[in-house]
This record gives sequence, C-alpha cells and structure tokens, in this order.
Amino acid sequence: MAENPMEKRSRRGLFGFVFGRRGLWSKKCNTDNGNKTTMRSSNASAPCTSNIQFTKSPCNETNPKKLQEHKVSPEPIQNQNQTQIQRPISKPSSNPGPVQQQARKVVPRESIGLSGELESMIMDNQKAKGMMFGNLGNLKQQGTTAFGNQTTVQNNGYGRKTMEDERRTTSVSNNQDQSGSLCRAISTRMDPETLKIMGNEDYKNGNFVEALALYDAAIAIDPKKAAYRSNKSAALTALGRILEAVFECREAIRMEPHYHRAHHRLANLYLRLGEVENSIYHIKRSGPEADQEDIMKAKTVQMHLNKCTDAKRLRDWNSLIKETRNTIASGADAAPQVYALQAEAFLKSYRHQEADDVLSRCPVFDVEMNTKYYGPIGYAGFLVVWAQVHMSSGRFQEAVEAIQLANKLDRNNREVSMVLRRVHAITTARSKGNDFFKAGRFQEASAAYGEGLDHDSRNSVLLCNRAACLFKMGQFHRAVEDSTAALTVRPAYAKARLRRADSNAKLGNWELAVGDYEILRKETPEDDQVIRGLMEAQNHLVKRRGRENL
Repeated sequence: MAENPMEKRSRRGLFGFVFGRRGLWSKKCNTDNGNKTTMRSSNASAPCTSNIQFTKSPCNETNPKKLQEHKVSPEPIQNQNQTQIQRPISKPSSNPGPVQQQARKVVPRESIGLSGELESMIMDNQKAKGMMFGNLGNLKQQGTTAFGNQTTVQNNGYGRKTMEDERRTTSVSNNQDQSGSLCRAISTRMDPETLKIMGNEDYKNGNFVEALALYDAAIAIDPKKAAYRSNKSAALTALGRILEAVFECREAIRMEPHYHRAHHRLANLYLRLGEVENSIYHIKRSGPEADQEDIMKAKTVQMHLNKCTDAKRLRDWNSLIKETRNTIASGADAAPQVYALQAEAFLKSYRHQEADDVLSRCPVFDVEMNTKYYGPIGYAGFLVVWAQVHMSSGRFQEAVEAIQLANKLDRNNREVSMVLRRVHAITTARSKGNDFFKAGRFQEASAAYGEGLDHDSRNSVLLCNRAACLFKMGQFHRAVEDSTAALTVRPAYAKARLRRADSNAKLGNWELAVGDYEILRKETPEDDQVIRGLMEAQNHLVKRRGRENL
C-alpha cells in the first residue's frame, strides 16, 4: 500500500516549528503498510520525529477508567451460532485420592496436555512482560521512570524508568523470543480461529496479557491473517503499548488494504499520538466504522495543537501550558511531544515540581520502540527535555543517563551538547560538595554547591544543600533564603521546608517556624524531628505571646 501524500506531509508539519531546526516529523518516513523490513531502519521508521523528547520520571498512576474509554473490541466471532469454545482441559480421574493427587505433581511436562502447555505459554508471556496482574488496562505499571520514559512508573519515581529498567526491558526481549517459540510450537496443534476466539474471550474479560498471548499464537500458525494482527493491536492498546499497536495495525492494513476496522483503529491510535493528518486519512478509509464525530474530534485536537505552536513561538509559557492540557484532554493523551512541550513550559516558568508531574504522566515507551517509531533524532529531542526535568528534581543519575543517550542518538545537536555539558558540571559540583560536607568542611562544601548553582541557579537540591552548609556555619538568614528559593520551584520539597523551619527557629521567628512544622507534620506525622521542632516552637510562641499580654 503506497504511502499517501497527506501522511507524509503531516510528519513534518505542526511540530517542525515547535521543536526546532529539523521539525518533529522527518521528511523521509516509512510507508503506513508496516513493512517489517523497512521498519528496521530507525531513520526510516514512520512517523519520524526530530528534536524533541522527554524522559519519564517514575510517574503518576494512570487512571484505569480513562483507559477503558480507549478500549477497542477485537474482531467478532465470525459464526454467531457457534457455541462458546472452552479451553481444552485435562480430564481428571473420577475418584482422585491422596495418592493420585500426589502423583499428579510429578507428571512429566509432555503428559500435561495442551491446556497445560497453553497455561505455561501465557505465564511465560506474563513474566516476560513483567505483568503478573489481572486487568492490565493501564498505561503504566508500578515501579517504572520515564525517560522516554524513563519511568521510576513513579511511581518510584506515570513512572520514571531508569536506565537500569531499560536494560532490564532489553533482556525481556530474549524472554519474549522464548515465549514466542513455545507459542509457535503449541499453535501448530490448534486451529488459529479457535485461538482467536479464546483471545477474544480473554480480551472481553479484561485479561489483556492472556489475550495477547493467544493472538500471538494464532499469528504464529497463520501470519498472513489481517484480523489476528488487528486484534493483537487492540490488546496492545489496552496494555498501553501504543507504538507496538500502531505497527500491528499497519501490518494488518498492508495485508488487507481495505480493512475498515484496522483503518479505524489506526486512526484512533494516531489521534492519541497527536498525528491528526494521519488520523483523518485513516478515518476516511474506515468505511462504516467511522462517523463525522471522529473527524470533529480530530479537528479539535488540531486546533489546540496549532495554538500550542503559536504559544511556543511567542514564548507565552502560560498559554502553552493551557493549550497542551487542552490537547491532551481532547484526545492526544499518548503524545510524548505534547507532554514534552508542557514540561518545557513549566521549566521555563520555574515550576519544577509541575514539570516533574508532567513527566510522571507521560506514556512510557521503551528505548527500542521510541527509536523505531520516532527515529533517533526525534527520540533524542524528547530525552533532552526529560534530562532537564530529572536534573531540576535532583535525580542526577537519571539526568546523566538520559542526556548521554540523547548525545549518542544525535551527536550533531547543539542543544544536546549544551545540556550535556551543563549536566556534567552540575553533577560534578554536587559530588564535590557532598564529599566536603561529609568531611565537615562546610565552607568548601558551600562553595562547591555554589559552582553548580552557577550553571543552574534554581536547582532546588543544590539550594537546599547549600542551606544545610549555611545552617552549620550559623548563617541562618542565608539558610532561610536558600531554602525559600528551593521551595519556590518545588513547594512539596520536604527537606527544604524542614531546613527553613529549623533556621527560623534559630532566628526566633517562631510563627514562621510553626507554620512550616505544621505543614511537615501533616505530611510526615511520625517524624520525631518534626514533632520535637513543632512542640518547641509552639512553646516559645506561647511564652512570647504571654509576655506581650502582660
């Protein structure tokens, strides 16, 4: 299926201006047919982005209810009169006794039968994906940091995935290959339509991982059936694996160019990724699957994207924050470039905590999928932003890993080189300052943190660390100033608030100290240091007010 001119134009349109010199969509992109040979080249993968991407910080929990809105049904069972097919099960003995039950534990694997093998296949698939859950219709799982999501899926830091997580994800692909081999072995003994029907049942019950394994099994025996690819795309979408779902839909359309349901699915996926022209192109080829409401929704997203472009050009950060929110709410809820724009706007406004919140909500796609879909240059652009978000929140190691990967992917990008130098300077200064502080050399530690602040004057962690040095040296007024500066960009930074409360207590500013201690008490009710500080400040405040009333 030849690539349509509209799809080609859309990849280099809207965000070309927004993200800099090369444009978000590269001019040479793959066809929409999902040809696996052409997809191997990272530069050739369709749609390619240029300079923008961010890393995900372990993120906020995704709303499962929201995911259900995007849930799409798999292909219906072709024969409506067909009775429901049950999974093959091993027939137990009619009168199992203790001896028989014990013997069952040592039955050889080859004696387990098809049902046992299928269960094993599904379990392997779950383990390989790290998803031993029930209904997995969420975009992220607990414990991932985003950087392209680096998702510490914060949920450790919507999710921040660290580089170690990415390496672990890479090793998972080997497990997937093994699971796929078992899948192929089992599928040769079953009718693919039966596997598809079983997958449909699991999908309807919310068992998306199991459904995915069954669709994979059907594909293994009949790889040329477009419906299996389309259903697999639905399962991947429900699991939040949007980019993989796009590739599967493209493959289904390549096999069957007039496949209306696959076109409609792909249109919805493109809309969620913020690729409006591609979405409209496939809506128009969806036949009875689409209606005018789909077109109107796509045009609404396009309107907000255009406003994002204007706000970025005018450096109107407040408007950019507003329009990126509207874009996401209108349907582009899985578009990394939109989250990147929003995070950048918060960084430029010195609202670092909110920038980190954006990172935690950004969908998490692994390095391989990001590079394959957006191209190395596009993915590097996202990583530049996420590296800065990590740095502003004090996750120095994640920032270093993100920007180093960006530099590896796009060595000729001047912005990448600039951020890389800045990140290294700040991390070196912090490390030096920490060493001096541990040695009790507070003056030198304060100077070292100051060197880092020369490169990033609003870095909350460096400000808080320097406030600790000033407190140790008895310079309480300056300690209050640095702590306040840190809280300005990160209001929820508990360590900076405690530092300011202690410094105000030393200065006799009991009202201010009590105010900070009370906030900390609500957040950490079991913290003994906070409890003691609050009681002491309250006692001094009562005494002073008593003297004033005499």
